[in-house]
Amino acid sequence: MADKRQQDSRSPLTTSRRRVLAAAALAPALGAAPARADALSARREDHALVEPVMTKLADWTKVGAALGRPGDMKRFMYHTAFPRLDLKVFSRGVLVDPALALGTHVSFVRYADLSTLLMGDTVVTEGELQHFCDVLQQHGIMQTAIHKHLLAHQPAVWWVHVHAHGHDPVAVARGLRAALDRTGTPPAEPVVSSPPVDLDTAAIDAAMGVKGITDGVIYKSTYVRRETVADGRLVLPPGLGSTTSVNFQPLGGGRAALSGDLVMIASEVQPVLTALRRGGIELVELHHHNLDDQPRLFFVHYWAVGNAVRLAQAVRRAVDTTNVVPMPGGAG
Repeated sequence: MADKRQQDSRSPLTTSRRRVLAAAALAPALGAAPARADALSARREDHALVEPVMTKLADWTKVGAALGRPGDMKRFMYHTAFPRLDLKVFSRGVLVDPALALGTHVSFVRYADLSTLLMGDTVVTEGELQHFCDVLQQHGIMQTAIHKHLLAHQPAVWWVHVHAHGHDPVAVARGLRAALDRTGTPPAEPVVSSPPVDLDTAAIDAAMGVKGITDGVIYKSTYVRRETVADGRLVLPPGLGSTTSVNFQPLGGGRAALSGDLVMIASEVQPVLTALRRGGIELVELHHHNLDDQPRLFFVHYWAVGNAVRLAQAVRRAVDTTNVVPMPGGAG
C-alpha cells in the first residue's frame, strides 16, 4: 500500500514535468512555423502567374480530331460541346432541354510557357459515373467536383468537372474521348438555325443588366468575376471556370424554367443564398469547381419555375451581391 501511495503521490508531479518538457520541446517548432509560412509565401511569390495566349482554330486540329467532333474558339479557349441529346430528363415535372443543364462542355487553353490546360464540366448518368471516372484516372485527368445541377430529377444524372495540365493536349483529348465513349454521349449533330426564343428577352436583358444570347431555345445571361482568377499559377481567361450563368427555358405564356450557377467568394455565399430564397428560387447545390483556385471560389446551383421576367429580377438581386460584370461579348 505504501508503494502504491508513493507512486500516486508522484504521478501529478511526473505528469506535470512531462507536460513542461513536451511544451519546451515543441516551442522551437511552433516558433518556427511563421517563418516557414513566410518562406512558402515568398516562394509562391517568386513564381509569377502564367498568362493565357491567343490561338487560332487551326492550332487545335489534332485535338478536335482526337475528340471526334469540331470545336470553336471562345476568346482564349478552344471549346467543344457534347450535349446529352440522348437523355430525357425531368426535374419538377419539366422536361429539361439539353441546352439548359445537360451539356458537357470542355475547353483547352494555351499558355505562355507552351503548356495547355483542360477544364470542363461533363454530364453522366449515375450508371455511367464510376466507369467514366475510372477511365479519366487511367489517362491522368483529374476530377475536381462531382455534384448535381437539378432537383428531384429522373433519370439520375451527375456532373463531373475535369482538369488536366501539361504539354500534350492531344493525349489529354484522347483520354477524355475514351472516358466519354464509356457513356451514351451521342455523336455531334449538324448545327441548325434556332427559332426565336419564346420569351420577352428585351425585358430579361433589362432586368439582368446584360445582353443575353440564345442557345437553341434557351436564353442565357452570363457574368464573370472582376478579379484575376488563377488556377495554381495559371491565369484563367474570362469564361473559364469562374462564371455566373443564368439560363431560361421557355415554358409558354411568358413562363420559364430557370437554372444555372452563381460564382462567389466565401464572404458572398450567405448573401447570395439569402437573396435567392427571398426571390422564391430553390437551392440545389453549393460546391467548388476547382481545387487550387485563387481567390477561392464557390458555386451555387439553383432552380425555379415562373414568370421569366420576375425570375430575372429575383436572380439579379442575388447576382448584385457578388463582384461580377457582364461577360465581354455576351454569354459564351
